[in-house]
Amino acid sequence: MRILVIGNMGYVGPALVRHLRRTHPGYELHGFDAGYFGHCLIGSDRLPELDLDLQMVGDVRSLRPDTLRGYDAVIQLAAISNDPMGKQFETPTFEINQDATVRIARAAAAAGVGSFVFASSCSVYGVADGPARREGDPVAPMTAYAKSKIGSERGLAEVEGEMAITCLRFATACGFSPRLRLDLVLNDFVAAALGQGRITVLSDGSPWRPLIDVSDMARAIDWAIHRDTGQGGQFLVVNTGATANNYQVRDLANAVATALPGTEVSINTDAPVDSRSYRVDFGQFERLAPDHVPQMTLADSIQALVAGLRARQATGPSDLIRLRTLQNHISSGRLTPELRWAA
Repeated sequence: MRILVIGNMGYVGPALVRHLRRTHPGYELHGFDAGYFGHCLIGSDRLPELDLDLQMVGDVRSLRPDTLRGYDAVIQLAAISNDPMGKQFETPTFEINQDATVRIARAAAAAGVGSFVFASSCSVYGVADGPARREGDPVAPMTAYAKSKIGSERGLAEVEGEMAITCLRFATACGFSPRLRLDLVLNDFVAAALGQGRITVLSDGSPWRPLIDVSDMARAIDWAIHRDTGQGGQFLVVNTGATANNYQVRDLANAVATALPGTEVSINTDAPVDSRSYRVDFGQFERLAPDHVPQMTLADSIQALVAGLRARQATGPSDLIRLRTLQNHISSGRLTPELRWAA
């Protein structure tokens, strides 16, 4: 099987490529990435891309349709990947996250690709009081990032052809990766506990977040690559995570403090209501992919983060916050404000 991973040099890509190489050693694995975060490595002397057979560098906005020929599966991870980046770079967010995704999927279908997997997000549910949200429930995206994800899903639903398309609405990512992000709630809490002995929760701690470890994201993508259309149809949107892994933010802070005794937790009880709060029902994924449901517990993810951060090599703190990395590229003249590499 020949697989193309677009956006492989981010947070999820290294875990995915490692999983696919170990699980399917005979597969031909290729990567395509702009390289914004290629240098943001921690705790490893080995480039994750060594697990690939081919690494291509380029902007997804200008990926040529003929690049997609000959692949059995295409995995679209490339994205401006959180709310602060989406706010500062709104136009590139829609160009990269949404427009490029739909255009690439159409080209993949025309090229005869059998399976297209899109990394979507449960953030599309926005403010969601009441019962845990299911796939057919209304969405309420609050940010450019979330709007680009639901826009992509709607565009992908209209792609013509026989290609199986799977939109994985992932829970909030967490856990250790060679290209670690500290702009994710659990990862941030662990880093703060280790670095300052104190976790500061900026909200009142009540917002809900479902979590999924990056290693379990890789396992879910593996399932989606091989998904038969009898499992959910030719086009599938599925919440991806575990129903048991819905947590309030204060519970996450307290879990980290329990794992790292002596950590102080400060919660801003006077903070305004956080507009991003949602519980999610992952029952459909648990039924469709019983062998690929998340295995990492919250304690497992915390332990992996603690071990990885304690073993970290010298890396500037800005390398672990994606917005700062882009800002540094721009201030140095390497990137344009449109997030294109300068000539």
